[in-house]
Amino acid sequence: MASFSSRSRTSSLTAAMLLLLGVLFIANLDMTGAQVGICYGMMGNNLPPATEVIALYKQRNIKRMRLYDPNQAALNALRGSGIEVMVGVPNSDLQRLSNPSEANSWVKNNVLNFWPSVKFRYIAVGNEISPVNGGTSWMAPFVLPALVNVFNAVRAAGLQDQIKVSIAVDMTLIGTSYPPSAGAFRGDVISYLAPIVGHLSYAKTPLFANIYTYFSYSGNPRDISLPYALFTSPSVLVWDSGRGYQNLFDAMLDSLYSALERLGGGNTLDVVVSESGWPSAGGFGTTSDNAGTYLSNLIRHVKGGTPKRPGKAIETYIFAMFDENQKQPELEKHFGAFSPNKQPKYNLNFGGHRDCDISTEQNATVSLKSDM
Repeated sequence: MASFSSRSRTSSLTAAMLLLLGVLFIANLDMTGAQVGICYGMMGNNLPPATEVIALYKQRNIKRMRLYDPNQAALNALRGSGIEVMVGVPNSDLQRLSNPSEANSWVKNNVLNFWPSVKFRYIAVGNEISPVNGGTSWMAPFVLPALVNVFNAVRAAGLQDQIKVSIAVDMTLIGTSYPPSAGAFRGDVISYLAPIVGHLSYAKTPLFANIYTYFSYSGNPRDISLPYALFTSPSVLVWDSGRGYQNLFDAMLDSLYSALERLGGGNTLDVVVSESGWPSAGGFGTTSDNAGTYLSNLIRHVKGGTPKRPGKAIETYIFAMFDENQKQPELEKHFGAFSPNKQPKYNLNFGGHRDCDISTEQNATVSLKSDM
């Protein structure tokens, strides 16, 4: 009996230790998942209804969502879901929201009417506006006024600490990106960005940035290797001021940090990666293996920071939830992590359960020089 009792106590202790390890493991996965959201784009005529999409987010333990506009069906479906939301002011609304009363109405109708049952985290005032891009340049004068007006409307409601208001930029605004420590914005966008960065610093709000290693790689495969773009390089490829870069994502993000510092943002202005992804078809280097490798590695990587800002998790939003068949050009249709029938295209782990990882593909290497 004593022997049985001893074995029983040992078994109980072993079970307790395994349970504790399991809890710690799940907590670690949840920490990782909490940093990563997915952009919910709707440019498809075969996508599931919003209620099913929100159910899919919850089923897959995806805890953050980016919406590009205040779609009412999506916002209603989000009520009580616990999903944190970045909601966008469409570019087409920027001119109107440069009027303070219009911004107040927009915030009331699309944010306050849903708060707090919808957990708004951010408002993105415009997406990828550039004063030197012919398609969006006419909107540039309205970005700062709309940003300030929406911020003031949120502050008037007493929610400025819960809901941060910013803009989303792309990396075409960067003029110098290599090496990362020399990162600087283009000279012809400084007058546009400087007051925006000043406001974000004052409001203690991160800048949103859409960062795609895919476009840097596909535009310059001679100088950027595929493993460097996919997080699969086995060693450091770029040394810069004592910092080693093993992947292009870190190099691009650190070049943006450097550019913000040069513009007066200091070293405290954070960046939220508001889009990042890899298409599975439609262009150079677009395969399911490459896309799955990039996304699975991105999810793992962003919990650890960059060489310039190590140990600080990088809040990141994958682009996109679904393949969207009404987008152009062709490769834009193939960024989804899921097919429109809600089936996953890749084995991705968002923290709810342990999925298998897609094996990395490293056989398409090119030059290891890593200019961006």
